[in-house]
Amino acid sequence: MATILEPGEIEAAASSPPFLHLPPHNLFTLRAQRLEQLAHGHPLADYLRLIAGLCRAQQQVFDDPPLTVPFDQQRIEACQLHSLPPFAADTLVREDAWRAYLDALLQRYVAPDQPAVVDALATLRGASVGQLRAWAVALVSGQYSMVPAALVPFLGAGLQAAWSHWLLSAPNLQLKPGDSLSQCPGCGSPAMAGVIRHRGKHNGLRYLVCSLCACEWHVVRVKCVYCESSKGLDYLSLEDDRHAANQAPIRAEVCPSCNSYLKLVYLENDAEGEALSADLTSLLLDMRLAQDGYQRLAPNLMLAPGDE
Repeated sequence: MATILEPGEIEAAASSPPFLHLPPHNLFTLRAQRLEQLAHGHPLADYLRLIAGLCRAQQQVFDDPPLTVPFDQQRIEACQLHSLPPFAADTLVREDAWRAYLDALLQRYVAPDQPAVVDALATLRGASVGQLRAWAVALVSGQYSMVPAALVPFLGAGLQAAWSHWLLSAPNLQLKPGDSLSQCPGCGSPAMAGVIRHRGKHNGLRYLVCSLCACEWHVVRVKCVYCESSKGLDYLSLEDDRHAANQAPIRAEVCPSCNSYLKLVYLENDAEGEALSADLTSLLLDMRLAQDGYQRLAPNLMLAPGDE
């Protein structure tokens, strides 16, 4: 039976912004291409190309995923009924399905001939199931100090491949906001960055990008995603002769109320902008904000944060 909307409800429905913006199926290819492009002349060029290679391997795993037990459709439906993330990372990371994606990634990744990379891959391949699980639990819960720094990008890439594939393979997902503005409605992980979109029905809207599954969800602008304050927010960017401060493609929304910040990618100023690559190529901005006493709460699973 069709639902008949009253005039006021029709207007509300028409003006409500779309809550979700799911990532494309070629997400990892796009990330790899963007990282390769941004690597030219960048101080971290070798590292960016390393991550680009990992992204290409992620795309191969996504396109030809391992044979694993299908996700539990009843659990997904129950989670959606109770407004819980259906692919809750803190639960599924303690199960075994994701490890098949990591194994597939390690098989397909073409590693550069660098001792540190070779050693990291050997460590992951030789680790016990219990050790891999412990590292993965620590990584998705933000306890980077419990994971050897050299392993973080490779382990993070395997986890991202699994969760992104699950997200885009599930039929009829109906995700709802989490307990926190910065919490992914798909897997419960924290946002990595925000993207200000510039086209169609998403024009001018802010979407946060999940650090794990790459789901994007709408959060109103000019509001701290951590403490929800709108007072005194400032927008800082790196000094760059190519861009005026209010036209920089990457800016940090700084909140004086909770002393935190979140990076934002403005697609109007860089149509090819992408959250993960933008974050990795703007680490100088993080260093500047750290010197000013602001704390970063947004993880990037491709990079272990340095000690303060």
